[in-house]
Order: sequence, then C-alpha cells, then structure tokens
Amino acid sequence: MTSKGLARKPEAQLADLPPYEGPLRPRLRFLGTGTSAGVPILGCQCPVCTSTDPRDRRLRTAALLETRHERILIDCGPDIRQQLLPLPFYPLDAVLLTHIHYDHVGGLDDLRGFCVFGGLDIYADHGTLAALRRQLPYCFAEHLYPGVPLLCPREIEAGKPFRVGETSILPIEVMHDRMPILGFRIDSFAYITDMKSIDPQQLSMLRGVRTLVINALRWERPHHSHILVEDALRFIEQLQPESAYLVHVTHHIGLHDEAQARLPEGVTLAYDGLEIDL
Repeated sequence: MTSKGLARKPEAQLADLPPYEGPLRPRLRFLGTGTSAGVPILGCQCPVCTSTDPRDRRLRTAALLETRHERILIDCGPDIRQQLLPLPFYPLDAVLLTHIHYDHVGGLDDLRGFCVFGGLDIYADHGTLAALRRQLPYCFAEHLYPGVPLLCPREIEAGKPFRVGETSILPIEVMHDRMPILGFRIDSFAYITDMKSIDPQQLSMLRGVRTLVINALRWERPHHSHILVEDALRFIEQLQPESAYLVHVTHHIGLHDEAQARLPEGVTLAYDGLEIDL
C-alpha cells in the first residue's frame, strides 16, 4: 500500500492485520444506489419505502473498487460509515469524488479511522476541492487539531488520466444540469452518476467500455439535472457495453423485481451490496 507521509500510530488491534490481497479480477461493490434522499424516504408509506425486500433499501450512491493491489472508494456520502462498517478494514488508496453535492461528499469526516494508515488521497476537480476547503476548513488548516481526518487533496482534470498504484483512471466530464462533474473510466469499466448530458468529445472517451454504471433517477417526469431510465437506456444503446447497471434511483423506480422486469437484457437495476467482477 502507498505510504502517504501523514500518518498516525496504528491502534494495537491493527498490528496483526494481514497484508491486503485483493481479488484476482477487479471487483466493484455497490455501497449505495439511492438518490440524495435515500430509500426509504422519511415519512413515506409507499410500497417501495415500506418494502421488506433489502434490495428496495437504498443508501446514498457510492461504490468500492477493489483490484489486486488497490482499494478505491468512489464518492463518500453521509451514509459511508454504515456502508463500510461491514467490510474488512484495510487502507483506502484513493477516494474519487464526482462532485461537491452533500450526498457525494458528506461522509468524508467519517473516513478518519482510515488515517491510522496515513493521509487519505482525495481526487477531485478544482471546484470540488475548493468547495471542500470551505466546507471542511478544519481538515485543511495549517495546524490540524488531534483526531481530524488527514485529507490529501489531489487535483484532477477531465481528459487527463492519472494513476493510483497500478490502476490508471481517466476522468470524464458530464453535465449535472449546468454543473460540470466527473465520471471515471478505469480500463473497460466506466462509472457515471448524476449525469444530465455529455459533450460528444467526452462521450468518445467512453467508446469500448464493457461494463457501465449509469444514473437513472426514475421512469417518468423529467428532472432538470438527472436523466431518467429511458435516457439511460438510450445512452447504453449508444455505447453498447456488455453489461450496464443503473444507480442513483429514487423510490419512484418501483419495487426492485417489478422494475428489473421492465429492463432489457444486459441492464441490471443495481442494489446496495451487489458485487460484480469487472
């Protein structure tokens, strides 16, 4: 694992932690697949929000990519502590942020436990990093008080690849209404959330993707900053991946089994805890 320079003395219980050995093939775990309010929504008594099917319970959208040597977190919303608690405790080599909205960054403070391994590399565009400094000023002060998360900002730009260990990552710009945000392509896998539109030049960087994760808010009623299922299916048809997974969905998507039955072959309504090999 990468040494970050900023490090704390590990707790005693970490002394016997075996070295991280990731899967032979890259693996993605959907930590959350819900939209900004999550599912169930507070106070809602609809069939989805009262469902006992665990696939109908959706925390805010985030994912964990594990390769042979790296563990990479994609987004870090306010549910991240709950999402990571059930998983083995190993270092995070990178945190990739798509944009600054609270449902994608609101859990950064909860990553402080991982700082026993060293500072956390946070990869985001200029605007997101600037906003983080305003929202979490105590994490970027000249003199950090004890216990504060050790966040190491790494500025990235759309179209300019970078590496995390042995993993090459290409940021791709998509539009969230009029706000430019980032998606990520890693080899033949692409992860895009909160997209409303994409420039043709950026779209060309997604050609040849075999596994696509894409947002799909609901079936009906257009939204000013998110695509709907129909839009996502057209996007998938353009790129022709071998498999596609829908995320960032609201309770209006319907019960999982009923919604999945409406989707074409090769398109899966992702759910929290689903793991896929890439």
